[in-house]
Amino acid sequence: LSPCSAVPLAHVEVEGCRDRLPLVLLHGLFGSHGNFQTVAKTLVRRGSGKVLTVDARNHGSSPHSPVMTYEAMSMDVQHLLSRLGITKCILVGHSMGGKTAMTLALQQPDLVERLISVDIGPGSTAPVSEFSAYISAMKEVKVPPELSRSAARQLADEQLQPVVKLPQLRQFLLTNLVEVEGRYVWRVNLEAISQHLEDIINFPVFHKPYPGPALFLGGSNSPYISSRDYPEIQRLFPKAEIQYIKGAGHIVHQDKFEEFITAVLSFLP
Repeated sequence: LSPCSAVPLAHVEVEGCRDRLPLVLLHGLFGSHGNFQTVAKTLVRRGSGKVLTVDARNHGSSPHSPVMTYEAMSMDVQHLLSRLGITKCILVGHSMGGKTAMTLALQQPDLVERLISVDIGPGSTAPVSEFSAYISAMKEVKVPPELSRSAARQLADEQLQPVVKLPQLRQFLLTNLVEVEGRYVWRVNLEAISQHLEDIINFPVFHKPYPGPALFLGGSNSPYISSRDYPEIQRLFPKAEIQYIKGAGHIVHQDKFEEFITAVLSFLP
C-alpha cells in the first residue's frame, strides 16, 4: 500500500456489540456519511457490531484529491481499517460506495467477511451525460454571501431546477452547499468528480472472484440492478444473493427504511 495515494477519511463510529464484526457503510456519489447515520444507529440498537459511516474522498468532510478511481477509494478504506486496527469487517455500500466495497472485496478478500451492495452491480451504470449535466448546473450556481442558509438553499434550488428536475434529487445535491468563511461553496470536489465520471460510472476489470458471501440489494423500482448484470455478478461473486425491496427506488435505505434494515440484519453472520 503506498500511503501517498490514500487520503485520511472522515468517519463517525457508533459503538456496538464487542463480539460481532464491525460494519463499514459507504455512501454514494454526492452523498456523505450522514446518509447512513440513522441506519448505523438502528443497526447497533438491534444488536449489530460497531458501525462506521465514512465520507469518501472529495465528499463530506474528507480531504479532496484530484484522483477519483475505485482503486483509490478502496485504498482509502483499507488505510482507515488499518488505522483503526480492523482486520475483518462487513462492507455495506450504496451506488458508488457499493462499487468501492466490491473493489475492496475483490482486491483484499481477507479484510471483508461479507459484502452488501445496495442497488448497484459490478458493471457500468447510468449514462455519463446525465451526471455531467448535474455537475455543470452545480458549477453554475451563484449565491450571494450575505444570505441565510435557508435562503441560500432556496436560491440554489431555483437555479438547479431547470436541469435537475426531481425535487428529491435537488434536495440531496443541496446537502453539499456549505458556508465557508462567509461564502457558499460546494463541499464536494466537482472538478475531480467531473474529470473521473467515466471511472465512477464504470467498474475496474477483475479476474479473480471474491469467495465470501455477498448480497446485492436492489430497489424494485430502480433500473440499476437488472438481469443484464446477473452474469457479471455471478462471475465475480459466485456466492451472491440478489434481492429486491418492493417499492424502493435507487436510494433503497431512504425509500424503504424498515425493510432495508431487516434485509441487512438477516444477512449478517
